[in-house]
Amino acid sequence: MIQVVFTVDSGVITGYSLRGHADFSEQGSDIVCAAVSSAAYMTANTITEILSLPCRQTVDEGLMEISLSKQDAEGAQEILSGFLLHLNALSQEYSDFIQLKISEV
Repeated sequence: MIQVVFTVDSGVITGYSLRGHADFSEQGSDIVCAAVSSAAYMTANTITEILSLPCRQTVDEGLMEISLSKQDAEGAQEILSGFLLHLNALSQEYSDFIQLKISEV
């Protein structure tokens, strides 16, 4: 199961963490994993390469974490909110494979 945690500080999404694997199907043909991974990378790349905002990133096997300061995160709310909306829809469609949580700090 993919565990997704969005970090929110006073209504501002400041980052997200993805852990685990969907195990929807075998590696290489797992559409749930592909959908989540693709959206997560697009979000991170948009924040760093298009918006030019600094963020802390950790990427490893089965792990992706992105964290921004609250001030920088305010400039990325549209992309972060869109990512949250997308993952919320995916987690409803594939509830056995994606767990979504919002963590207030």
